[in-house]
Amino acid sequence: MIDFSEEQRMIRKVAREFAEKELLPGVIERDKHARYPKTEINKMHDMGFMGMTVDPAYGGGGMDTLSYVIAMEEISKVDASCAVAMSVNNSLVCWGLQKYGTDEQKEKFLRPLASGKKLGAFCLSEPEAGSDASHQHTIAEEKEDHYLLSGTKNWITNGKNADIYLIMAQTHPEKGSHGINVFIVEADTDGLTTGEKEDKMGIRASDTCSVMLDQVVVPKENRIGEDGFGFAFAMKTLEGGRIGIAAQALGIASGAYERALKYAQEREAFGVPIYKHQDVSFKLADMATELEASRLLVYHAAMDKDAGRSYTVSGSMAKLYAAEAAMKITTEAVQIHGGYGYVREYHVERMMRDAKITQIYEGTSEIQKIVISRSILK
Repeated sequence: MIDFSEEQRMIRKVAREFAEKELLPGVIERDKHARYPKTEINKMHDMGFMGMTVDPAYGGGGMDTLSYVIAMEEISKVDASCAVAMSVNNSLVCWGLQKYGTDEQKEKFLRPLASGKKLGAFCLSEPEAGSDASHQHTIAEEKEDHYLLSGTKNWITNGKNADIYLIMAQTHPEKGSHGINVFIVEADTDGLTTGEKEDKMGIRASDTCSVMLDQVVVPKENRIGEDGFGFAFAMKTLEGGRIGIAAQALGIASGAYERALKYAQEREAFGVPIYKHQDVSFKLADMATELEASRLLVYHAAMDKDAGRSYTVSGSMAKLYAAEAAMKITTEAVQIHGGYGYVREYHVERMMRDAKITQIYEGTSEIQKIVISRSILK
């Protein structure tokens, strides 16, 4: 059992109460109409959820990764669409800027992202570059004092509502992955446009879209790191991002399990509550076990990161296991609810749809197995 600090227990309490009070009332309608939760995201900014681990010197909460994971879990129990916006802003955008940005970049871009004035997006995937992220077709042509970016990015979370984009682009094609750079691009820059919001199976309220770049002028001071650092930046940033998505999967699974448990205690069949039927009780036992194993793996990865240990493998293990468990647990939650599980009102059908994406984004389950197997077989 992990011994949480008083602050971490308070974070869990605050996040849980916020999710129940502010996110739950409209979550079904937002999912149904694929409506972006602008008001709710703004409230999450106000509560400090969007820059939790950023240094207070730049407007963040200065919290550890475990505290962030705890909050992610509670938010994800109720609304995975809000949770993924929180994950991207914290794990992929703010963390990368804080770790690798210059003092000037941190002051200009990290501060408003961490303090809630702006929202960030991470642009790596392309129409022909998903799991093979090194296969970048977006070009960053180097000029005297700027770069010209042209290309298309796919599946961008926060895509239509972001103020600041971190964009990976190829500057030296002959160098392969070592020729990629990462740039900070503001949303109002000429030549940057967004496509239509994707009509997704799950996390429907999250705004996922393509981002198009047509000769976008980016000052050289907006490049992060040395020339050719972009791919390494993306991979290292994704390692931490996987912990956030693992926490999202954990939260989705936890929310579904809690609803299934409550339903099994209230619903009667053949004269007794359905949990007294062995098949249902065994389902709940399996769900509880999978959930606890997921939680320990996710927390372990977070603590590895906080302790300064390598979290490449522990993060991949956490994401792999938690994502697979989330699909199993949410599917069983629907089954326990029977016909009621198949309708929106009982929430678990949405959770099952939301769980699926955790097996895919920020590295598919198959990619996580590659990372893990390379480590144990080298």
